[in-house]
This record gives sequence, C-alpha cells and structure tokens, in this order.
Amino acid sequence: MASILKFCSFSFFFIAWILTINDKQKVAAIIFLPSPWALAHATFYGDESASATLGGACGYGNLFINGYGTDTAALSSILFNDGYACGACYQIKCVESSACDSNVPFTTVTATNLCPPDWSKPSYNGGWCNPPRTHFDMSKPAFMKIARWKAGIVPVTYRRVPCIRPEGLRFSFQGNGYWLLVYVMNVAGGGDIAGMWVKGSRTGWISMSHNWGASYQAFATLGGQPLSFKVTSYTTKETIIAWDVAPSDWRVGLNYQANVNFH
Repeated sequence: MASILKFCSFSFFFIAWILTINDKQKVAAIIFLPSPWALAHATFYGDESASATLGGACGYGNLFINGYGTDTAALSSILFNDGYACGACYQIKCVESSACDSNVPFTTVTATNLCPPDWSKPSYNGGWCNPPRTHFDMSKPAFMKIARWKAGIVPVTYRRVPCIRPEGLRFSFQGNGYWLLVYVMNVAGGGDIAGMWVKGSRTGWISMSHNWGASYQAFATLGGQPLSFKVTSYTTKETIIAWDVAPSDWRVGLNYQANVNFH
C-alpha cells in the first residue's frame, strides 16, 4: 500500500505493509521514503566548531552529546512549521554555483533549529530566512561539505530523506511534580513528531500538548510511577508505544531511552 503526504509544498512518500508474525499477529510497518528534489538556498552560521548550533529552537540541547553532531541546519519558518519539522532529515546539494564542491554530491543534515526572519533586510539581500523563502542555515562544517564557505550563500536542491537512528527514541525530562515537559530525540523514519501521550502505572493515557520545537507537555501528577509514551509521527502518522521508558523513581533533568523507534 502506498500513500502520499503533502507538506511544505512538496510531496513525501511512504509505504506500508502488513507483517504476519507466527501466522497470527499482524503488524502494520510503515517505511518513509525520500521526497522529490526541490529548490532552495543555503547559508551557514557559527564557525568550524559548530558551537553556535548547541541549544536551538528544537530543544535538543547539546547536539554532540545527544547524537546529532555537526550535520545540522536551522530551517526558515516555512520549513520549520512551528517546530513540527524538528528532527527531520534532509539531503542537500549545492547547484549552479562556482563555489560548489564537485567532489561531494550531497550532504545529509538534521533540522535542529529555526532560522528566524530578519525584517530589517530584504529577502534577496540578507533576509534569507524571510517568508516565503525556503532556506537552510547550516552549521559551518555541514556547509563546507558541499561548498566553499567564502561563498556565503549558494543555491541548493534538497529532499526529505529517512532519518537513520540505530537506537530507540530518547526522552529528556524537564518540569516539576505537576508539569512534565518532554523533549523527544533520536527519532528515526520521518524524524518528526505530531503528537504524544503519557501513561503512568496508575493512570490512563494522558494527551500531551505541543509546547514548542520537539517538546510536549502534560499537566499531571505523575511522580512515583513508571512512565510509558505513545508517539505519532507527523509525516507518516504512524503511532508507536514505548512501554515503561522511565522507572518509578524518574527525575527531571535526565534522559530515558526506549527500545522502539520508527522505521
């Protein structure tokens, strides 16, 4: 079965099929496939250390510790989509510029930040991330893989691609005893999140609202209970359940690893 999703003016593709386990249990598996190539422009921010990329609007914190490294980009608001694009993966090619590195066909980056508009400058001269421009403000190391940095800005083609994450979803806890704020990281497949629910051992499923970036929140008293999470992909709409991710003595400020992920 094949389906097509529309997002940010171009298409994404995924396929789903039914797996039969022991001739009894049937499980729907959804695989996210690359989108068609589209046109944009790219710049870079920070220096070769990529220290300027740490933090960011998606809330991933230290990108090196949390597995994203230097292959990251800030998205213009039309791509950022109020944070629902956080975690999405893109292949980017430099095109039609003498600054392009002809030895590198493309590089792959993860969306970890927002490139905000600069209304003091025109969109054709400095306001590169002003709507409705489609723009990538890449880390300098990522930009230098496809073009010479002295170019400043280059035309590119890009496409969404599956995010390859070798381990399970990762949940970073913030908040307090009455408010749980969770950042979702290391998301495979589409890389993005559309919705979350949390369940304690003494509760049913509690819907979590989107806070900002890759964070979701629940106003509930959940202390002293092991916590499970139900997560839905923004792109494919697939929902998976990560059971008993956090033990009953979970604490804010810590990360917890699940043993499941998207495809």
